[in-house]
Amino acid sequence: MDLDLAQLEALSAAVAEGTFDAAAAALHVTPSAFSPRNKALELSVGQVLLTRSKPIRPTPSGQALLRLARQIQTMTADVARELGGETVPNTPTVIPLAVNADSLATWVLPALATLGPPLVFDLHREDQEQTADLLRQGTVMAAVTASADPVPGCTVERLGRMRYRPLASADFAARWFPEGVTTQALSLAPVVIFDRQDHLQDRYLKRRTRRRLDPPRHYVPASAEFVEAVRLGLGWAMLPDLQTATGAELIDLDPQGWISVHLYWQQWRLHSAALDRVASAIRRAAKTELR
Repeated sequence: MDLDLAQLEALSAAVAEGTFDAAAAALHVTPSAFSPRNKALELSVGQVLLTRSKPIRPTPSGQALLRLARQIQTMTADVARELGGETVPNTPTVIPLAVNADSLATWVLPALATLGPPLVFDLHREDQEQTADLLRQGTVMAAVTASADPVPGCTVERLGRMRYRPLASADFAARWFPEGVTTQALSLAPVVIFDRQDHLQDRYLKRRTRRRLDPPRHYVPASAEFVEAVRLGLGWAMLPDLQTATGAELIDLDPQGWISVHLYWQQWRLHSAALDRVASAIRRAAKTELR
């Protein structure tokens, strides 16, 4: 295949911006000039590459070309800085990353803050079980993930583990668990869930009771508010040690009931100075913060 770089750039912009009009604006061309680029790319490979949905999504074939397009953009930015020297010191390199909410709320942002310009980050918050999917799709070039199996075209290394404990406010525990953590109490006590992809509380329930329980559920899809909901007594939840401290506000319902989530760093198998800097910062932070 003789792939055109401008067409690959258009494909990447369409997925990043979500619509053709927004992608055209990002590339500083008119919509009438932008649309033929994607049509020409699809004709050259003989396959549909984008779904005309809102937002636009890549098809499986489009995902493969999207990965290629973004790899070329990353390498081009590296070479431009190398050749330009001091003439392009502030040219930004966009690094799209997928990170689970708890890591984002605790140790990842401080790690990224040590890097500074010209790196800028396009962060995708996703459950640690799902972040690898964004790598497969070409949406991100690296991810903090719970998967130890490398995505095709990626490397993987273990970062460490985050420990979660079943915590609740003292008043909540006194009301719902007066006789301790029993199967009956767990089946009735409200639980706080991050979103429909958050299965950590259900993992604890099954491990603790050997049954599938369905207690009342609050869905709170924001990290700080999730912890606040537990502090306010809406329900109990599995909270990471990095984000909370047991004490007067929150108590550990089951000191032997902790669950460890192992985290891994997966990134494109790509030699990029920018991506290597990010990986080094993540590695250093994980060594300090994770078990």
